[in-house]
Formats: sequence, structure tokens, C-alpha cells
Amino acid sequence: MRVAAGVFAPGHLGELTQFIPFEMVDEILAATRRTQQRIRLLPARVVVYLVLAGCLFAELGYGQVWQKLTAGLAGLGLAEPSSGTLREARQRLGSAPLRALFDLLRGPAVTTANHAVRWRGLLVTAIDGTMMSVADAEAVRDRYRKQRGNHGGAGYPAVRLSVLLTCGTRSIIDAVFGPVSTGELDQARTLARSLRAGMLLLADRNYAAADLITTLAATRADLLIRCKNGRRLPVITRYRDGSWLSTIGTVRVRVIDAQISVTTTDGIRTGGYRLITTLLDPHTHPAGELMKLYHRRWEIETAYLELKSSILGGRVLRARTPGGIDQEIYALLTVYQVLRTAMTDATDSQPATSPDRASFTIALNTARDQITNAAGVIADTVIDLVGAIGRVVLAHLLPDRRIRVKTRMIKRSNSKYQARGPNIDRRSYKATIAIDIITNHCETPAGP
Repeated sequence: MRVAAGVFAPGHLGELTQFIPFEMVDEILAATRRTQQRIRLLPARVVVYLVLAGCLFAELGYGQVWQKLTAGLAGLGLAEPSSGTLREARQRLGSAPLRALFDLLRGPAVTTANHAVRWRGLLVTAIDGTMMSVADAEAVRDRYRKQRGNHGGAGYPAVRLSVLLTCGTRSIIDAVFGPVSTGELDQARTLARSLRAGMLLLADRNYAAADLITTLAATRADLLIRCKNGRRLPVITRYRDGSWLSTIGTVRVRVIDAQISVTTTDGIRTGGYRLITTLLDPHTHPAGELMKLYHRRWEIETAYLELKSSILGGRVLRARTPGGIDQEIYALLTVYQVLRTAMTDATDSQPATSPDRASFTIALNTARDQITNAAGVIADTVIDLVGAIGRVVLAHLLPDRRIRVKTRMIKRSNSKYQARGPNIDRRSYKATIAIDIITNHCETPAGP
């Protein structure tokens, strides 16, 4: 057993500590001025790890999380702080260190599997928003309002979270959250700060607003966004692959209309899709390939499933104050990011293995076990790039990615109503997809 000394010993995250080492936490605490003036029963560094571990054991109270952190530290004579002491320590820490930690760790995961994260040299990314329920406490309701339920009345207060994600590794490039009164498009304008030339952004119909497209295009990232089929767009030039040149606001875009047929064991479903893209050359970026590529936008839905279902189990966030909510969400995003990094490191150790084949549930459960055993906290002199988490992930690789036709519907743990829609997993529900690009838009002479 190799852990920190004295009262610092409970401050660890099992093997994930190697992604968030003591030195990193100490530097962040110093930068955010949260380092304790004197050594307490609960040093600030330990409290950071306590909050992070709380995300891995979302079903437990912080007193039980403390027991998980100390379960593998028998014989060290560690104190057993009360729930009130743990609460005061978290309040004293605040959210600034967790935000700084997430800002340090966010970004595309480093991988050699370029085929999984890039398309024709462009880093494939996705953006979308979701809502998370928070505690129905008076202090919380001052900032986060309740959402009206489907069957009358009101549910829990809610927070809106929007994420910019790397497809393939599903690592988080940037995230923003706040009250639901701030819409997804406003949050997207904030996330535009992390878009760069060389990125290709996938987004659904909600993001096809003209002013937002202008903002996103100004970052020099390329766009591939779905829009309404009936939207009237001027036809400037029609290309031989069926796509056509148009404008939205001041931005030149290429429009692709297609009929998509999805064949599953339940039959064939057919629907029309219209995409707009700033990739204007039909020779270097064919319409059919772009239509197939857009399907990867679903990866951000899977990421939200992992955050809200796999990690949180559909539970309401613990925190009962606005500052506590900030702290908990930044901790949640940080834990998700380091799990994704560990998974990518594992699949990278086997050439040509797609990061998409790594099981998030396997990585999550193995990370929990490593915390309980206080295992892998301090790296040996010979660094194991795969680690225990990676070895278990590699031993249980998922099949190659299949076509997903509908997001999985989850019944909330605190709801008496069944979720609507079928419970379809993208790995267990086989489908084939056929794309027919529509070419008869108008009589405008065909371009290149």
C-alpha cells in the first residue's frame, strides 16, 4: 500500500489518482487560494478527492464515501469525521478548485486512433445540451427553477448543461451550465470559445439559427448541422452529387437533402434529412459521406447517458446550495474526463482498436474497486500506461460500433411513470442504413 502520509492518506482516487496527482491538486489549491492555513483533520487536498470520489459513489452519502476512501487504509489510525464536519469542509473548499481542475483536464484525449476521432483530417466534435435535476432546497430554488412535469405539477429544480465533445473518445473539450432560463443556443455561443480551425462540429436542428451559425463559423471551425426539411434556402449552384450551394445569413453553406432508410428487425423506417455544412467542395467532402458522418452526433447522447445514468444512476444531485451544485458538477465532469482518458489510454495500447469499444461501465466499476482497495494511488518507478482499469477494459472490449436509430429511454429512479419509447441500446439493436441523396431541387444548371 502506497498512499500519502498522515492525515493526507485518505486523499486519493485509487488508480485515477495518477491522472489527478497530489502535486496537481496542491498547485490548484494554491492558485485558487484554498490551501489550509494550518493542517486540519481534513486538509483541503483530501476534501478535493472526497468530492471527486463522491461522484464515483453517487448512491452514497459523504460519510459512506469517506469509508470507501479509508477502507483500504486499515491500521493508519485515521479519524472518522462526522457528516457535519465533512459538510463544513466541502463548503470551506468551494467550487473554484474543482472548476480549475476541470479546466486543466478538459480537451480532446490524446490518441493514435485517428480513424476514430478524425474525418478527412478534421477533428470530429459534437455539441448538445441536457438538463439535470438538483435538490429541491430553498437556497437552490432561488437560482434554479422547477420544470413542469408531463402529468401536471412541477418536478425538481433543474440545471441546463451543454457540452462540446470529441467524437470517438467522447472526451469533453468544454462545458457550461446554469439555470434553464439560459437556453442551449446561448450556451453554445459560450462554447464557441473552444472551437478552432481543423474541427468539424456536428449539431442537431436546434443549432441551425442564422445568428448562431454566423458565430460558430467565425471560429473557423467547419460545421455540419441538421436543419428543418422545409426551410427555404436560396439555390446558388447545384452540384453533381446532389448537394447545392446556398447562404444562411452571411455564411456560405452547402445543403444536402437525403432520404434515409434504416432497416432493423422491426422493419424499415424512412425519413428525410437536410444537412447544412461549411464544407463547400463536393469533391473533397462528398455528400454521401457527410450524411453518414452526421450519424456520429449520437455519441454526445451516449455521453450524457453515461453521466446521468451510469454515474449518477438517474439520481438528483446531492448539493443543496448553488455553490455546492457548481462544485458537484465540476467534480462530475472531471471524473468523467479522467475515466475517458483511462479508457483511451487502454485502447491505444492495442493498435487499430477503436476507443468506442471500451466499456464505460466496466471502467467505472473497476475505478470504484481501486478506490476501495486504495490501489494504484502512487505510480511505481516503472509506469504502467494501461493499469488495472485498462486491463479490465481490454479484457471486456465491446463489439464494433453499430448503427444507432434511437436514444435509449431511461425510467427515472424517482418517477412512478414508465419512460416513453423503446429501451434500445445501440450495441444490441442491429441496423443497416441506406442513403439516397436527393438531386431534383430545381432547374439551376449543375455546377462542378
